[in-house]
Amino acid sequence: MQAEKTKVMGPERAAKDELHEQFARIGRALANPHRVEVLDLLAQGERSVEVLAARAAISVGLASAHLQALRRAGLVVSRRDGTRILYRLAGDDVYGLLAAVRAVATGRLAEAERAARAYMGEPVETATRIELLERVRSGDAVVVDLRPGEEYEAGHIAGAISIPLAELEAHLAELPADLEIVAYCRGPYCALAPRGVALLRRSGRRARRLEDGFPEWRLAGLPVAAGARPA
Repeated sequence: MQAEKTKVMGPERAAKDELHEQFARIGRALANPHRVEVLDLLAQGERSVEVLAARAAISVGLASAHLQALRRAGLVVSRRDGTRILYRLAGDDVYGLLAAVRAVATGRLAEAERAARAYMGEPVETATRIELLERVRSGDAVVVDLRPGEEYEAGHIAGAISIPLAELEAHLAELPADLEIVAYCRGPYCALAPRGVALLRRSGRRARRLEDGFPEWRLAGLPVAAGARPA
């Protein structure tokens, strides 16, 4: 049947269809909300299937199936670390694709914009990356990473303090009262930072969120570090 179709269409048409078919593979790989979330999680650093499943609130088997679909599309790669298999994004261009999809969705789909507002809550004041960098260098701000500890350890803004959102209220007294606090999390559609800023402001602190998140900071070539959280 394919040979007959090629004769009718001609080899040039068949080659063009094949090219578009390969482009469409990427779209099909993204056509699942859990896969979109897995890519967002992997933008924070390497993860095992077990950690990804826990963070995405899905079973390990389902997370594994999604990872295989993403890997077949060339969006994810893996490596062995002892008895574990660790997954990561295949390249920075994959995060660029994810960012573009989200921007187009929220810009073109009213439903996506409404869903973003419902998830993120009330808007909070933001700081740009350059503004944050300047304030940290001048000693005028404290940076707080509200992501889970393993994400901080995989990579974080240099000089940031790790306080996962669930622990923030218990550690308020450890934050200086005379400096502005800038909180950040996974990216522009991560609700950890807005919720953290709201909590900080209720406690009487001056607080803003970074305009986006750690992946954007890293891709902008700004200072990053990695390693365990201080005891």
